[in-house]
Amino acid sequence: MGEIIGTVAALNRFPVKSMAGEPLETAEIDWQGVEGDRQYAFFFRDSGSRFPWLTGRDVSEMVLHAARFADPQAPKTAKVEVTAPDGWHGTVDDPELLERLAAAAGAPIGLIQLAIGCFDSMPVSVVTTAAHHWVETAHGSALDMRRFRANIVIESDHSQMEWAGKRIAFGEDGAELLITEGIQRCAMVTIHPDTAVREPKVLRTVAQQFGNNYGTYAAPAKKGFVRIGDVVRLID
Repeated sequence: MGEIIGTVAALNRFPVKSMAGEPLETAEIDWQGVEGDRQYAFFFRDSGSRFPWLTGRDVSEMVLHAARFADPQAPKTAKVEVTAPDGWHGTVDDPELLERLAAAAGAPIGLIQLAIGCFDSMPVSVVTTAAHHWVETAHGSALDMRRFRANIVIESDHSQMEWAGKRIAFGEDGAELLITEGIQRCAMVTIHPDTAVREPKVLRTVAQQFGNNYGTYAAPAKKGFVRIGDVVRLID
């Protein structure tokens, strides 16, 4: 069955790229990653860049927009509802939301829906509680894990980097992931998830003391479910 390395402490998906995440009790892992994760993204219409996305790096208040599937159990078909920090509420494809974000960005933007997800690199992100604690210790104060937008948080005394190139399995017959490489971090981690205030020191801590890595990417190796409390085993 493999060595037990921890238990699942938290699960998150992000229906809209750069908006606040949706905590889950159960996550379905398909070949594209967590079902519904980063399914929508806003982008700069006039951008010729390989990274055209409108993110918190451009408009910090993006992280204060709460995005949720109207039916959490049906991310393939359900509408995504968005609540803005000023109380505005609507769907992700509401023209008014597009106008509001375009005004904040100071440029024309569009919305795209991709069933395979709008990812910067790999589809799943994993971090352990131990690794997060080491970052907090180096930083000198507590850091809200939501800054780092991880899909799967594992309660473990290990660092997720120890499992690079190996597979981990969840529960008795759940999903399996191939852990790949560390996640290079950007200015997104400087943005406080509740205030959108930026703290550049967070990125300096990660860059200077952890090689700019926080968490690891992972690729689905077996479809299935991951649940809060699942035992996590190292199987390869």
